[in-house]
Amino acid sequence: MECCRQLVVLVDVLLVLAFCGHIAWTVKASSQCKQALSREIRPHSVAITEFGAVGDGVTLNTKAFQNAIFYLNSFSDKGGAKLFVPAGRWLTGSFDLISHLTLWLDKDAVILGSDNPDDWPVVDPLPSYGRGVELPGGRHRSLIYGRNLTDVIITGDNGTIDGQGSVWWNWFKRKTLDYTRPHLVELMNSTGVVISNLTFSNSPFWTIHPVYCSHVIVQNVTILAPLDSPNTDGINPDSSNDVCIEDCYISTGDDLIAIKSGWDEYGISFARPSTNIIIRRLIGHNRNGSGIAIGSEMSGGVSEVYAENLYFFDSSTAITIKTARGRGGYVRNIYILNVTLVGVDTAIRFDSTFSPHPDDFYDPNALPVIERITIKDVIGNNIKVAGLLEGIEGDTFHHVCLLNIALTVTSGSPWNCSYIQGYSAMVSPETCEPLKESIYPNHSSDCYHLSNHLRSSGNQNKGSWLHSW
Repeated sequence: MECCRQLVVLVDVLLVLAFCGHIAWTVKASSQCKQALSREIRPHSVAITEFGAVGDGVTLNTKAFQNAIFYLNSFSDKGGAKLFVPAGRWLTGSFDLISHLTLWLDKDAVILGSDNPDDWPVVDPLPSYGRGVELPGGRHRSLIYGRNLTDVIITGDNGTIDGQGSVWWNWFKRKTLDYTRPHLVELMNSTGVVISNLTFSNSPFWTIHPVYCSHVIVQNVTILAPLDSPNTDGINPDSSNDVCIEDCYISTGDDLIAIKSGWDEYGISFARPSTNIIIRRLIGHNRNGSGIAIGSEMSGGVSEVYAENLYFFDSSTAITIKTARGRGGYVRNIYILNVTLVGVDTAIRFDSTFSPHPDDFYDPNALPVIERITIKDVIGNNIKVAGLLEGIEGDTFHHVCLLNIALTVTSGSPWNCSYIQGYSAMVSPETCEPLKESIYPNHSSDCYHLSNHLRSSGNQNKGSWLHSW
Protein backbone atom coordinates (compact mmCIF):
# COMPACT_ATOMS: atom_id res chain seq x y z
CA MET A 1 0.00 0.00 0.00
CA GLU A 2 2.94 2.32 0.64
CA CYS A 3 4.04 1.85 -2.97
CA CYS A 4 0.52 2.68 -4.10
CA ARG A 5 0.48 5.87 -2.02
CA GLN A 6 3.83 6.90 -3.48
CA LEU A 7 2.51 6.29 -6.99
CA VAL A 8 -0.54 8.46 -6.33
CA VAL A 9 1.63 11.27 -4.97
CA LEU A 10 3.87 11.03 -8.03
CA VAL A 11 0.87 11.19 -10.35
CA ASP A 12 -0.52 14.23 -8.53
CA VAL A 13 2.79 16.07 -8.82
CA LEU A 14 3.16 15.27 -12.51
CA LEU A 15 -0.48 16.20 -13.13
CA VAL A 16 0.00 19.68 -11.67
CA LEU A 17 3.19 20.17 -13.67
CA ALA A 18 1.55 19.02 -16.89
CA PHE A 19 -1.54 21.13 -16.39
CA CYS A 20 0.17 24.33 -15.26
CA GLY A 21 3.33 24.08 -17.33
CA HIS A 22 1.86 22.66 -20.55
CA ILE A 23 4.52 19.97 -20.76
CA ALA A 24 5.31 18.88 -24.29
CA TRP A 25 4.29 15.26 -23.86
CA THR A 26 6.19 12.81 -26.04
CA VAL A 27 5.24 9.46 -27.46
CA LYS A 28 7.42 6.53 -26.41
CA ALA A 29 9.35 4.86 -29.18
CA SER A 30 7.50 1.63 -28.44
CA SER A 31 4.16 3.11 -29.47
CA GLN A 32 2.40 1.39 -32.36
CA CYS A 33 0.63 4.64 -33.23
CA LYS A 34 2.36 6.69 -35.85
CA GLN A 35 3.74 9.86 -34.34
CA ALA A 36 2.06 13.07 -35.33
CA LEU A 37 4.30 14.96 -37.74
CA SER A 38 3.01 18.29 -36.48
CA ARG A 39 5.91 20.18 -38.03
CA GLU A 40 5.54 18.55 -41.44
CA ILE A 41 6.65 21.03 -44.03
CA ARG A 42 4.01 22.14 -46.50
CA PRO A 43 5.41 23.81 -49.62
CA HIS A 44 2.97 26.72 -49.34
CA SER A 45 2.11 28.80 -46.28
CA VAL A 46 0.11 31.92 -45.52
CA ALA A 47 -0.81 33.78 -42.34
CA ILE A 48 -4.41 34.57 -41.50
CA THR A 49 -3.44 38.26 -41.24
CA GLU A 50 -2.77 38.31 -44.98
CA PHE A 51 -6.53 38.01 -45.46
CA GLY A 52 -7.48 40.91 -43.22
CA ALA A 53 -7.93 39.06 -39.94
CA VAL A 54 -7.63 41.11 -36.75
CA GLY A 55 -6.65 39.33 -33.54
CA ASP A 56 -8.32 41.68 -31.06
CA GLY A 57 -10.95 39.23 -29.78
CA VAL A 58 -13.73 41.50 -31.07
CA THR A 59 -13.48 41.63 -34.86
CA LEU A 60 -15.29 38.72 -36.52
CA ASN A 61 -12.82 36.91 -38.79
CA THR A 62 -15.01 34.24 -40.38
CA LYS A 63 -14.55 35.65 -43.88
CA ALA A 64 -10.80 35.86 -43.40
CA PHE A 65 -10.60 32.16 -42.48
CA GLN A 66 -12.90 31.19 -45.33
CA ASN A 67 -11.00 33.27 -47.88
CA ALA A 68 -7.62 32.01 -46.73
CA ILE A 69 -8.69 28.38 -47.02
CA PHE A 70 -10.32 29.03 -50.40
CA TYR A 71 -7.01 30.43 -51.60
CA LEU A 72 -5.00 27.52 -50.18
CA ASN A 73 -7.26 25.02 -51.90
CA SER A 74 -5.41 25.80 -55.14
CA PHE A 75 -2.33 24.13 -53.61
CA SER A 76 -4.03 20.92 -52.49
CA ASP A 77 -2.61 19.04 -55.49
CA LYS A 78 0.81 20.69 -55.13
CA GLY A 79 1.90 19.25 -51.81
CA GLY A 80 -0.66 21.02 -49.67
CA ALA A 81 -0.49 24.20 -47.64
CA LYS A 82 -0.34 25.63 -44.14
CA LEU A 83 -2.55 28.31 -42.61
CA PHE A 84 -0.61 30.04 -39.85
CA VAL A 85 -2.49 31.68 -36.98
CA PRO A 86 -0.16 33.97 -35.00
CA ALA A 87 -0.49 35.16 -31.42
CA GLY A 88 -3.74 37.00 -30.84
CA ARG A 89 -7.41 36.36 -30.15
CA TRP A 90 -9.12 35.48 -33.41
CA LEU A 91 -12.92 35.58 -33.18
CA THR A 92 -14.70 33.55 -35.83
CA GLY A 93 -17.77 31.61 -36.79
CA SER A 94 -17.73 28.14 -38.30
CA PHE A 95 -15.34 27.49 -41.18
CA ASP A 96 -14.45 24.50 -43.39
CA LEU A 97 -11.10 22.82 -43.77
CA ILE A 98 -9.74 21.29 -46.98
CA SER A 99 -7.58 18.30 -47.86
CA HIS A 100 -3.78 18.48 -47.56
CA LEU A 101 -3.98 21.35 -45.08
CA THR A 102 -2.17 22.13 -41.85
CA LEU A 103 -3.97 24.57 -39.55
CA TRP A 104 -1.17 25.82 -37.28
CA LEU A 105 -1.77 27.86 -34.11
CA ASP A 106 1.27 29.64 -32.75
CA LYS A 107 1.96 29.94 -29.04
CA ASP A 108 -0.51 32.46 -27.52
CA ALA A 109 -2.80 32.14 -30.54
CA VAL A 110 -6.45 31.67 -29.54
CA ILE A 111 -9.24 30.93 -32.00
CA LEU A 112 -12.49 32.06 -30.35
CA GLY A 113 -15.93 30.81 -31.29
CA SER A 114 -18.53 33.48 -31.88
CA ASP A 115 -21.36 33.76 -29.34
CA ASN A 116 -23.84 34.50 -32.13
CA PRO A 117 -25.65 31.29 -33.18
CA ASP A 118 -26.06 32.68 -36.71
CA ASP A 119 -22.31 32.24 -37.13
CA TRP A 120 -22.74 28.47 -36.67
CA PRO A 121 -24.85 27.31 -39.67
CA VAL A 122 -27.44 24.57 -39.27
CA VAL A 123 -26.67 21.35 -41.16
CA ASP A 124 -28.44 18.04 -41.67
CA PRO A 125 -28.41 15.43 -38.91
CA LEU A 126 -25.95 12.57 -39.17
CA PRO A 127 -27.53 9.63 -41.04
CA SER A 128 -26.50 7.21 -38.26
CA TYR A 129 -28.45 9.32 -35.74
CA GLY A 130 -31.50 10.31 -37.80
CA ARG A 131 -31.89 13.62 -35.97
CA GLY A 132 -29.95 15.96 -33.76
CA VAL A 133 -28.73 14.34 -30.57
CA GLU A 134 -30.60 16.87 -28.40
CA LEU A 135 -33.50 17.97 -30.60
CA PRO A 136 -35.32 16.68 -33.68
CA GLY A 137 -34.11 18.15 -36.94
CA GLY A 138 -30.75 19.60 -37.85
CA ARG A 139 -27.77 20.63 -35.77
CA HIS A 140 -25.40 23.55 -35.62
CA ARG A 141 -22.18 22.93 -37.51
CA SER A 142 -18.94 22.72 -35.54
CA LEU A 143 -16.57 25.67 -35.27
CA ILE A 144 -13.88 23.84 -37.24
CA TYR A 145 -15.48 21.51 -39.74
CA GLY A 146 -14.54 19.30 -42.65
CA ARG A 147 -15.97 16.46 -44.70
CA ASN A 148 -14.61 14.06 -47.33
CA LEU A 149 -11.05 15.16 -46.60
CA THR A 150 -7.64 13.51 -46.79
CA ASP A 151 -4.46 14.51 -44.95
CA VAL A 152 -5.64 17.14 -42.48
CA ILE A 153 -3.50 18.37 -39.59
CA ILE A 154 -4.73 20.65 -36.79
CA THR A 155 -1.75 21.47 -34.60
CA GLY A 156 0.58 24.15 -33.34
CA ASP A 157 2.80 25.32 -30.52
CA ASN A 158 0.15 24.71 -27.84
CA GLY A 159 -2.21 27.38 -29.10
CA THR A 160 -5.86 27.28 -28.01
CA ILE A 161 -9.23 26.75 -29.68
CA ASP A 162 -11.89 28.15 -27.34
CA GLY A 163 -15.55 27.56 -28.18
CA GLN A 164 -16.80 30.11 -25.60
CA GLY A 165 -19.51 27.59 -24.85
CA SER A 166 -21.11 29.25 -21.82
CA VAL A 167 -23.81 30.93 -23.93
CA TRP A 168 -24.73 27.56 -25.44
CA TRP A 169 -24.76 25.85 -22.02
CA ASN A 170 -27.16 28.51 -20.73
CA TRP A 171 -29.46 28.12 -23.74
CA PHE A 172 -29.43 24.37 -23.23
CA LYS A 173 -30.26 24.65 -19.53
CA ARG A 174 -33.06 27.12 -20.26
CA LYS A 175 -34.39 24.90 -23.07
CA THR A 176 -34.35 27.76 -25.55
CA LEU A 177 -32.32 26.02 -28.30
CA ASP A 178 -33.92 25.39 -31.68
CA TYR A 179 -31.25 22.93 -32.83
CA THR A 180 -28.65 20.63 -31.29
CA ARG A 181 -25.55 22.43 -30.04
CA PRO A 182 -22.37 22.42 -32.17
CA HIS A 183 -19.17 20.53 -31.49
CA LEU A 184 -15.86 22.36 -31.38
CA VAL A 185 -14.16 20.23 -34.06
CA GLU A 186 -15.94 17.75 -36.32
CA LEU A 187 -14.49 15.90 -39.28
CA MET A 188 -16.72 13.63 -41.36
CA ASN A 189 -15.87 10.93 -43.91
CA SER A 190 -12.20 11.86 -43.69
CA THR A 191 -8.95 9.93 -43.55
CA GLY A 192 -5.43 10.76 -42.45
CA VAL A 193 -6.40 13.16 -39.65
CA VAL A 194 -3.94 14.43 -37.04
CA ILE A 195 -4.93 16.67 -34.12
CA SER A 196 -2.04 17.47 -31.78
CA ASN A 197 -0.21 19.90 -29.50
CA LEU A 198 -3.16 22.18 -28.77
CA THR A 199 -5.53 23.12 -25.98
CA PHE A 200 -9.28 22.89 -26.64
CA SER A 201 -11.56 24.65 -24.20
CA ASN A 202 -15.21 25.42 -23.52
CA SER A 203 -16.82 23.48 -26.33
CA PRO A 204 -20.55 24.15 -26.74
CA PHE A 205 -21.13 20.38 -26.94
CA TRP A 206 -18.69 17.50 -27.67
CA THR A 207 -15.16 18.78 -28.19
CA ILE A 208 -13.47 16.60 -30.85
CA HIS A 209 -15.78 14.45 -32.98
CA PRO A 210 -14.31 12.34 -35.80
CA VAL A 211 -17.29 10.63 -37.43
CA TYR A 212 -17.16 8.13 -40.34
CA CYS A 213 -13.38 8.64 -40.33
CA SER A 214 -10.35 6.38 -40.60
CA HIS A 215 -6.71 6.71 -39.57
CA VAL A 216 -7.13 9.40 -36.95
CA ILE A 217 -4.50 10.48 -34.43
CA VAL A 218 -5.27 12.72 -31.45
CA GLN A 219 -2.06 13.29 -29.57
CA ASN A 220 -0.67 15.61 -26.89
CA VAL A 221 -3.84 17.66 -26.42
CA THR A 222 -5.41 19.29 -23.39
CA ILE A 223 -9.21 19.54 -23.27
CA LEU A 224 -10.86 21.73 -20.64
CA ALA A 225 -14.41 22.69 -19.73
CA PRO A 226 -16.07 23.46 -16.39
CA LEU A 227 -17.03 20.31 -14.50
CA ASP A 228 -20.68 21.42 -14.50
CA SER A 229 -20.84 22.18 -18.23
CA PRO A 230 -23.42 19.95 -19.93
CA ASN A 231 -22.30 17.17 -22.32
CA THR A 232 -18.88 18.66 -23.01
CA ASP A 233 -17.32 15.28 -23.87
CA GLY A 234 -13.63 15.35 -24.71
CA ILE A 235 -12.97 13.05 -27.67
CA ASN A 236 -15.76 11.00 -29.28
CA PRO A 237 -14.68 8.64 -32.07
CA ASP A 238 -17.94 7.81 -33.84
CA SER A 239 -18.36 5.09 -36.48
CA SER A 240 -14.64 5.43 -37.11
CA ASN A 241 -11.77 2.99 -37.43
CA ASP A 242 -8.04 2.99 -36.74
CA VAL A 243 -8.12 5.77 -34.17
CA CYS A 244 -5.21 6.50 -31.84
CA ILE A 245 -5.56 8.76 -28.79
CA GLU A 246 -2.38 9.28 -26.77
CA ASP A 247 -0.89 11.51 -24.09
CA CYS A 248 -3.92 13.67 -23.33
CA TYR A 249 -5.20 15.54 -20.27
CA ILE A 250 -8.98 16.00 -20.23
CA SER A 251 -11.16 17.72 -17.62
CA THR A 252 -14.76 18.26 -18.73
CA GLY A 253 -18.39 18.11 -17.68
CA ASP A 254 -19.04 14.67 -19.17
CA ASP A 255 -17.19 11.67 -20.65
CA LEU A 256 -13.50 12.21 -21.27
CA ILE A 257 -13.60 9.77 -24.19
CA ALA A 258 -16.80 8.22 -25.54
CA ILE A 259 -16.72 5.69 -28.38
CA LYS A 260 -19.93 5.70 -30.42
CA SER A 261 -21.44 4.25 -33.60
CA GLY A 262 -24.95 5.51 -34.22
CA TRP A 263 -28.33 5.58 -32.54
CA ASP A 264 -30.94 2.81 -32.55
CA GLU A 265 -32.54 1.99 -35.91
CA TYR A 266 -30.49 4.66 -37.70
CA GLY A 267 -27.19 3.28 -36.44
CA ILE A 268 -28.29 -0.29 -37.17
CA SER A 269 -29.22 0.67 -40.75
CA PHE A 270 -26.11 2.77 -41.36
CA ALA A 271 -24.03 -0.14 -40.03
CA ARG A 272 -20.65 1.55 -39.68
CA PRO A 273 -18.86 0.32 -36.54
CA SER A 274 -16.11 1.88 -34.51
CA THR A 275 -13.17 -0.51 -34.46
CA ASN A 276 -9.44 -0.60 -33.81
CA ILE A 277 -9.37 2.17 -31.22
CA ILE A 278 -6.20 2.66 -29.17
CA ILE A 279 -6.11 4.88 -26.07
CA ARG A 280 -2.88 5.36 -24.13
CA ARG A 281 -1.62 7.57 -21.31
CA LEU A 282 -4.80 9.47 -20.50
CA ILE A 283 -5.17 11.60 -17.36
CA GLY A 284 -8.37 13.37 -16.39
CA HIS A 285 -11.46 13.85 -14.29
CA ASN A 286 -15.14 14.74 -14.48
CA ARG A 287 -18.18 14.94 -12.25
CA ASN A 288 -20.99 13.70 -14.47
CA GLY A 289 -19.47 11.22 -16.90
CA SER A 290 -16.82 8.57 -17.31
CA GLY A 291 -13.14 8.40 -17.98
CA ILE A 292 -13.72 6.03 -20.89
CA ALA A 293 -17.25 5.29 -22.08
CA ILE A 294 -18.58 3.09 -24.84
CA GLY A 295 -22.02 4.18 -26.00
CA SER A 296 -24.69 4.80 -25.34
CA GLU A 297 -25.11 5.32 -29.09
CA MET A 298 -23.39 2.08 -30.19
CA SER A 299 -25.91 0.60 -32.61
CA GLY A 300 -23.41 0.20 -35.44
CA GLY A 301 -21.12 -1.83 -33.19
CA VAL A 302 -17.90 -1.19 -31.25
CA SER A 303 -15.00 -3.65 -31.19
CA GLU A 304 -11.24 -4.02 -30.82
CA VAL A 305 -10.72 -1.29 -28.25
CA TYR A 306 -7.39 -1.24 -26.42
CA ALA A 307 -6.85 1.21 -23.55
CA GLU A 308 -3.87 1.28 -21.21
CA ASN A 309 -2.13 3.52 -18.69
CA LEU A 310 -5.09 5.54 -17.50
CA TYR A 311 -5.34 7.79 -14.43
CA PHE A 312 -8.72 9.13 -13.33
CA PHE A 313 -9.28 11.17 -10.18
CA ASP A 314 -12.19 12.91 -8.44
CA SER A 315 -14.60 11.50 -11.00
CA SER A 316 -18.06 10.01 -11.22
CA THR A 317 -17.14 6.82 -13.08
CA ALA A 318 -13.93 5.41 -14.53
CA ILE A 319 -15.03 2.84 -17.15
CA THR A 320 -18.57 2.58 -18.54
CA ILE A 321 -20.46 0.64 -21.17
CA LYS A 322 -23.81 2.34 -21.83
CA THR A 323 -26.59 0.71 -23.79
CA ALA A 324 -30.31 -0.14 -23.71
CA ARG A 325 -33.07 -2.20 -25.27
CA GLY A 326 -33.56 -0.94 -28.82
CA ARG A 327 -29.89 -0.14 -29.39
CA GLY A 328 -28.99 -3.38 -31.12
CA GLY A 329 -25.40 -3.49 -32.26
CA TYR A 330 -22.59 -4.95 -30.21
CA VAL A 331 -19.69 -4.15 -27.91
CA ARG A 332 -17.02 -6.85 -28.01
CA ASN A 333 -13.30 -7.45 -27.74
CA ILE A 334 -12.49 -4.69 -25.27
CA TYR A 335 -9.18 -4.76 -23.37
CA ILE A 336 -8.46 -2.19 -20.66
CA LEU A 337 -5.40 -2.41 -18.43
CA ASN A 338 -3.08 -0.45 -16.14
CA VAL A 339 -5.64 1.86 -14.55
CA THR A 340 -5.09 4.04 -11.47
CA LEU A 341 -8.10 5.58 -9.72
CA VAL A 342 -8.32 8.07 -6.86
CA GLY A 343 -11.61 9.44 -5.51
CA VAL A 344 -13.91 7.79 -8.05
CA ASP A 345 -17.57 7.08 -7.26
CA THR A 346 -17.88 3.93 -9.39
CA ALA A 347 -14.87 2.14 -10.84
CA ILE A 348 -16.65 -0.02 -13.46
CA ARG A 349 -20.21 0.36 -14.68
CA PHE A 350 -22.36 -1.40 -17.25
CA ASP A 351 -25.52 0.69 -17.64
CA SER A 352 -28.21 -1.08 -19.68
CA THR A 353 -30.96 1.46 -18.93
CA PHE A 354 -29.65 4.40 -20.95
CA SER A 355 -33.06 4.94 -22.44
CA PRO A 356 -33.17 8.06 -24.66
CA HIS A 357 -34.26 7.06 -28.18
CA PRO A 358 -34.33 9.19 -31.34
CA ASP A 359 -38.04 8.57 -31.97
CA ASP A 360 -40.80 6.03 -31.47
CA PHE A 361 -39.76 3.86 -34.41
CA TYR A 362 -36.92 2.01 -32.72
CA ASP A 363 -37.28 -1.74 -32.27
CA PRO A 364 -37.47 -2.63 -28.55
CA ASN A 365 -36.50 -6.19 -29.47
CA ALA A 366 -33.17 -5.03 -30.91
CA LEU A 367 -30.91 -6.15 -28.08
CA PRO A 368 -27.22 -5.28 -27.87
CA VAL A 369 -24.60 -8.03 -27.76
CA ILE A 370 -22.04 -7.28 -25.05
CA GLU A 371 -19.24 -9.81 -24.79
CA ARG A 372 -15.53 -10.41 -24.27
CA ILE A 373 -14.71 -7.46 -22.03
CA THR A 374 -11.41 -7.75 -20.15
CA ILE A 375 -10.31 -5.28 -17.47
CA LYS A 376 -7.05 -5.95 -15.65
CA ASP A 377 -4.38 -4.35 -13.48
CA VAL A 378 -6.49 -1.72 -11.71
CA ILE A 379 -5.63 -0.04 -8.42
CA GLY A 380 -7.85 2.50 -6.67
CA ASN A 381 -8.11 4.45 -3.44
CA ASN A 382 -11.20 6.11 -1.98
CA ILE A 383 -13.61 4.34 -4.34
CA LYS A 384 -17.29 4.34 -3.35
CA VAL A 385 -18.45 1.37 -5.46
CA ALA A 386 -16.19 -1.14 -7.19
CA GLY A 387 -18.67 -2.25 -9.83
CA LEU A 388 -22.28 -1.72 -10.87
CA LEU A 389 -22.70 -4.22 -13.70
CA GLU A 390 -26.23 -4.42 -15.09
CA GLY A 391 -27.01 -6.52 -18.12
CA ILE A 392 -30.45 -6.90 -19.66
CA GLU A 393 -32.97 -9.56 -18.70
CA GLY A 394 -32.94 -12.10 -21.52
CA ASP A 395 -29.73 -10.57 -22.88
CA THR A 396 -26.91 -11.54 -20.53
CA PHE A 397 -23.54 -9.85 -21.06
CA HIS A 398 -21.01 -12.67 -21.57
CA HIS A 399 -17.32 -13.30 -20.95
CA VAL A 400 -16.69 -10.32 -18.68
CA CYS A 401 -13.25 -10.89 -17.16
CA LEU A 402 -11.70 -9.01 -14.24
CA LEU A 403 -8.08 -9.68 -13.33
CA ASN A 404 -5.70 -8.21 -10.75
CA ILE A 405 -7.92 -5.46 -9.39
CA ALA A 406 -7.29 -3.93 -5.95
CA LEU A 407 -9.68 -1.22 -4.79
CA THR A 408 -10.11 0.48 -1.42
CA VAL A 409 -13.89 0.77 -1.30
CA THR A 410 -16.00 2.79 1.15
CA SER A 411 -19.36 1.14 0.34
CA GLY A 412 -20.63 -1.83 2.29
CA SER A 413 -21.82 -3.35 -1.01
CA PRO A 414 -18.86 -2.97 -3.35
CA TRP A 415 -20.33 -5.00 -6.24
CA ASN A 416 -23.84 -5.15 -7.69
CA CYS A 417 -24.31 -7.43 -10.71
CA SER A 418 -27.27 -8.68 -12.71
CA TYR A 419 -27.54 -10.57 -16.01
CA ILE A 420 -23.75 -10.78 -16.23
CA GLN A 421 -21.59 -13.85 -16.90
CA GLY A 422 -17.85 -14.05 -16.64
CA TYR A 423 -14.74 -14.84 -14.63
CA SER A 424 -12.26 -13.20 -12.29
CA ALA A 425 -8.94 -13.65 -10.53
CA MET A 426 -7.16 -11.63 -7.86
CA VAL A 427 -9.96 -9.11 -7.35
CA SER A 428 -10.35 -7.20 -4.11
CA PRO A 429 -12.89 -6.66 -2.71
CA GLU A 430 -14.28 -10.02 -3.78
CA THR A 431 -16.40 -9.68 -6.87
CA CYS A 432 -20.09 -10.53 -7.33
CA GLU A 433 -21.40 -14.07 -7.66
CA PRO A 434 -21.77 -14.18 -11.49
CA LEU A 435 -18.06 -13.40 -11.85
CA LYS A 436 -16.62 -15.50 -9.03
CA GLU A 437 -15.61 -18.46 -11.19
CA SER A 438 -11.84 -18.28 -11.60
CA ILE A 439 -10.21 -17.36 -14.87
CA TYR A 440 -7.51 -19.93 -14.18
CA PRO A 441 -6.94 -22.68 -15.12
CA ASN A 442 -9.92 -23.33 -17.40
CA HIS A 443 -11.21 -20.00 -18.70
CA SER A 444 -8.28 -17.87 -19.83
CA SER A 445 -9.22 -18.59 -23.45
CA ASP A 446 -12.69 -17.19 -22.75
CA CYS A 447 -11.22 -13.81 -21.78
CA TYR A 448 -10.40 -11.39 -24.53
CA HIS A 449 -6.80 -10.33 -25.04
CA LEU A 450 -5.89 -7.96 -27.80
CA SER A 451 -4.38 -9.54 -30.89
CA ASN A 452 -0.65 -9.11 -31.33
CA HIS A 453 -0.84 -6.52 -34.09
CA LEU A 454 -2.31 -3.96 -31.67
CA ARG A 455 -0.21 -4.76 -28.60
CA SER A 456 2.37 -2.31 -27.35
CA SER A 457 5.77 -3.68 -28.29
CA GLY A 458 7.20 -2.60 -24.95
CA ASN A 459 6.37 -4.45 -21.76
CA GLN A 460 5.94 -1.38 -19.56
CA ASN A 461 5.33 -1.92 -15.89
CA LYS A 462 2.36 -0.31 -14.29
CA GLY A 463 4.00 2.97 -13.30
CA SER A 464 6.78 3.42 -15.83
CA TRP A 465 4.69 5.43 -18.30
CA LEU A 466 4.29 8.19 -15.72
CA HIS A 467 8.02 8.82 -15.63
CA SER A 468 8.08 9.60 -19.35
CA TRP A 469 5.74 12.59 -19.00
